[in-house]
Amino acid sequence: MKSSIAKQMIIIAWMGFVFTLLGCASIVSKGKYPVHIDSSPSGAHITITDQDGVMQYTGTTPVNLKIKASSGYFKKANYMLTFEMDGYETKTIPIKFSLDGWYVGNLLFGGLVGILIVDPITGAMWKLNTDQINEKLTKETETVEKPAIEVYGYQHIPEDWKDNLIRIN
Repeated sequence: MKSSIAKQMIIIAWMGFVFTLLGCASIVSKGKYPVHIDSSPSGAHITITDQDGVMQYTGTTPVNLKIKASSGYFKKANYMLTFEMDGYETKTIPIKFSLDGWYVGNLLFGGLVGILIVDPITGAMWKLNTDQINEKLTKETETVEKPAIEVYGYQHIPEDWKDNLIRIN
């Protein structure tokens, strides 16, 4: 009788252990990733917006942040990072996530619970493509406005306009 209870306890403990491993990517990966953002020159104002255009962060470079990998169930996050600095062109680049290779590990370890529930909910199925963003800003170029009056040579004037010209000797 005691050995039967001991076997049941071992089975229950083993099942409890297995259920803690149900999300393979959740074990190895994370739902938020650190990223270092800088610019050349430093001190640029940055804004991070999500796929809905909602601002998620604003500050100046350099900065270290943690950003969420998921924007919902089975949806990877998509962010746009905008750099602005007086005298420099505004630059916007994407911050990209891709499928984490550990998510495929659910086929061996996590099963359907890991594939369909744990990793999609925690965002651990996605990984940040880079942990450092260093953007070189381009100086603004001065624009020269075209003059309001343009001068044409006689040979460049359309024929139907030539009848309206006044000849000066």
